[in-house]
Amino acid sequence: MKAFVTVTLKTGVLDPQGNAIGHALNNLGFDNVTNVRAGKVFELDLIGTDAAEARRQAEEMARKLLANTVIESFKVEIAA
Repeated sequence: MKAFVTVTLKTGVLDPQGNAIGHALNNLGFDNVTNVRAGKVFELDLIGTDAAEARRQAEEMARKLLANTVIESFKVEIAA
């Protein structure tokens, strides 16, 4: 079973990497981009768990290690 954990900065937290990417996209001619927020995605292969247990474990991993929950939010998606 696969779990995808998407981690992004919370609203209001400055995102210098996203700002730099947005500026670079504008310089490349993508003038319709007004805001970029950078994040990260973790793809986890989990063995021997059902979907509910995989979600529980992935959320626990995110809280304990993958995300800094003071400044970041996370979302978990489970795929068979």
